[in-house]
Amino acid sequence: MQYLGLAVAIAVVGLIVLWIALRMLFGGNWLLGWLRGTTGLLVLAAAALTGLVAWDVCTYRALPEETPVATLSFEADGAQRYQVRIEQGGKVRFATLEGDLWQLDARVLRWKGVATLIGLEPGYRLHKLSGRYLAVEQQDQARYAQVLLTQSALDADFWSWLQACQCTSLVLEAQPQRVSYMPIADGAAYRVEMTPTGLLASPANPAAEQALKDW
Repeated sequence: MQYLGLAVAIAVVGLIVLWIALRMLFGGNWLLGWLRGTTGLLVLAAAALTGLVAWDVCTYRALPEETPVATLSFEADGAQRYQVRIEQGGKVRFATLEGDLWQLDARVLRWKGVATLIGLEPGYRLHKLSGRYLAVEQQDQARYAQVLLTQSALDADFWSWLQACQCTSLVLEAQPQRVSYMPIADGAAYRVEMTPTGLLASPANPAAEQALKDW
């Protein structure tokens, strides 16, 4: 709810900027000046950009404290090709992945300073799931080597902008998190949790435990 509320707040700012833009564009005589029209269009663009940022922030959710960030289950669908069941916060999605190993990337927003004192919690979203073959020649021919789990609309990527803008590091920090390559096996399931040192994957069933032993 925290990140939904933040997105709503940004959207309200966008609506205010949109109202200002419309007033500038249609208030009075448009022909009074080129400057007024140009400024109005710029403010209108700012309103649209603010709306896109609000939508992007809405894709983040607060980090869970006692439940996994995600659970991944693999089911064979051909030679070294798998159907992956990704469960996150009660929602389930499916993806096709090829390879012998899997890797998961996430994006984390961490509040700092006063923001943490007032109770704002870190947020995250899963970014991409990658597969990798142990044989280089197979990797070059892979068709399902990567699955984007979230994508920013029209490249309005709030997280990437935070990384590029060092001025926000005192309040909000954009951190990359990753589960490095883990073995894939038919029927294997893994839990992915957020720890103080980053993302950590652990086996959730005997098939995953055996895959780790055989790796």
